[in-house]
Amino acid sequence: MAAPRPTLVWLRDDLRLADNRALLAAIREGSPLAIVYVLDEFSEGIRPLGAAVKWWLHHSLAALDRDLSALGQTLVLRHGPAVDVILELVAEIDAARVTWNRRYGEGERAVDTTIKAALKQRGVEVESFQANLLCEPWTVRTQSDRPFRVYTPFWKACRAQLPPRAPLARPDALPAPIAGLRSDSLDSWQLLPTAPDWAGGIRERWTPGEAGASARLAEFLENRLERYAGHRDEPAAEASSRLSPHLRFGEISPFQLWHALTETRPDAELGQPNVDKFLSEIGWREFSWHLLYHQPDLATRNFQPRFDAFPWPPVDEVALAAWKQGRTGIPIVDAGMRELWQTGWMHNRVRMIVASFLIKNLLVDWRIGEAWFWDTLVDADAANNPASWQWVAGSGADAAPYFRIFNPVLQGEKFDPAGDYVRAYVPELSRLPAKAIHAPWKAGGAAGYPEPIADLATSRDRALRAFSRLQSDDED
Repeated sequence: MAAPRPTLVWLRDDLRLADNRALLAAIREGSPLAIVYVLDEFSEGIRPLGAAVKWWLHHSLAALDRDLSALGQTLVLRHGPAVDVILELVAEIDAARVTWNRRYGEGERAVDTTIKAALKQRGVEVESFQANLLCEPWTVRTQSDRPFRVYTPFWKACRAQLPPRAPLARPDALPAPIAGLRSDSLDSWQLLPTAPDWAGGIRERWTPGEAGASARLAEFLENRLERYAGHRDEPAAEASSRLSPHLRFGEISPFQLWHALTETRPDAELGQPNVDKFLSEIGWREFSWHLLYHQPDLATRNFQPRFDAFPWPPVDEVALAAWKQGRTGIPIVDAGMRELWQTGWMHNRVRMIVASFLIKNLLVDWRIGEAWFWDTLVDADAANNPASWQWVAGSGADAAPYFRIFNPVLQGEKFDPAGDYVRAYVPELSRLPAKAIHAPWKAGGAAGYPEPIADLATSRDRALRAFSRLQSDDED
C-alpha cells in the first residue's frame, strides 16, 4: 500500500498551535506534514512590513519553531514571492493537500486565489479556514446588502452571528517532519536592527510568541480586566490588555479571547461592563478589517472622497521631526511619542491625542502619521492602523467629525491627572507638580524641555477654517 502523500500547512498571521484550524485539519489526515512560513516582500499589493513588526516577527517565528520542535516538528522558512514558493514547495514534497487560514487584504487574497487555482489544476486539494476574524467581511451586510460604514450597527449585526465557535485545543503531538527539507536561516532574513540596535526597550517590554500571548491574557484576566471599563483611557493606570501585537501576529485568536472573557471567570466577579467594553474593542478590530476588505487602499485614500479636496499645506519638516522625536513641547504628546520609540507601543487614548495634534494642530496629512506608526508600532495592523488614523482625521468611516480636535492639555489633565504617565517618559518634567505638568509653559517652563511648537488655540482655529471649507463645499 502506497504511503499517503504529504500535506503542506502554510502559516501567515496565525503563528500559534492552539486554535489553528489549518494546522489541526492537516493533523487529522495523519499524512506526513510540512509547515512553512513565507516572507513575501515581492508580491504586488502586499504592504512591506515596518521595522518594529519585523522585530516582532523574528522573535515570534523563533518561538513558534521552538514550540514545533518540542512536538517533533520543524518550521520551514522560505523567502520569495508566495506564488512561486508555495508551488515549488508543493512539487518538492509531492503534496496532495495544502491548508491555510484565510487573509483579507486585497493583495493577499489575490495571491491566495492564484495559488489555489494553480494547485487545483495540478490536482492538489486546497482548504482554507476562518481563524483570525470572528465575522468574515462578506458575511456582515446592511439590510440593503451593502457594507456597513458605521461601527455600532456593524457590531450589532456581527454579534447576531455570535457567540463564536469554541477555540480548538493545542495539539499534543504532530506527525514527523519531512526529512531533508531545505529551510532558510531566520537570521539570514535580517529582520532585527543592527546599526543602531534601537530595540532595547522593546525587548524589555515584550515576549513575542504563543506562550507570551497566553501569559499576557492570563495576567490581564487576573489583574486588569476588573478595572478595564473605568480606567482603560488612563495611560498610567495599566488597565489595557496589551494583547494587540499578539493578535496582530495571530499568536492568539479572537475566538480564544472571546471565550476566555465570557467563560473563564464569572461575570459577577469581573463586572459585565468590563467584559462588554473589551469585547467592543475586539469589535473595532473586526470593523477595521471589514473596511479594509471593502476599500483595499484604506492606507492611502480617504474613505470619504470629499476629503480629497482638503488643502494640506507643505509639510513643515522641522515640526514633523519634533513630533516623531517627542520634542513638541506638549507633554502628553511627547510622552506618547517617546513611549512609542522606547517600547514599540502606545496607549490607545494617547494614540488619538498624538494623531489629532499632528493632523489638526500641525496640519500634516494623516497618511504621513499612519506611515510612521506603521514603521514603529509592534502591533502595526494593515486594517486597524489606517482606519484609526482616518477616524481621527474625520475622513474615515464612522469618523470623528472634522471639528473634533483633541486639546492635548485638557486630555492630559483628564486622563493623566497626576502626571504619572508624562513623568514616566518625559523626565525633564518629573519635578513639576500635577497642576503644571500638562502646560509647563504657563508655569515658566522646565530646564531642557522645549517650548510648544504650535499655539494650541491658534492652530485649532486654523484647522477649523481649513476643515470647514469641506463642509461648505458639501452644502453648495
